[in-house]
Amino acid sequence: MKAYELMLLIDPSLEEDARAEVIGKVEGLIAAQQGTADNVDSWGKRKLAFEIDKLTEGDYVVVDFHAEPDVIAEIDRVLRITDPVIRFMLVRREDRD
Repeated sequence: MKAYELMLLIDPSLEEDARAEVIGKVEGLIAAQQGTADNVDSWGKRKLAFEIDKLTEGDYVVVDFHAEPDVIAEIDRVLRITDPVIRFMLVRREDRD
């Protein structure tokens, strides 16, 4: 399994339970493909450097996980159609393999 880091920028106007549902959805995707979510780090609301879709702040969450490379395409597909996710960045962490 390879190590990955996923940073999510979630809509800051979401209620706490809806926010937890989005994070749970990501963890469920990883677990469904026999991956493991090592760490979920919530950074909270932060001011954005520039406006995105008329939003000036966002709720940041970083997920460190291990999974097979074929899982990445499915995570990418699902996050692109998940409305509360404004932006995301998924990178391979070779230093954590």
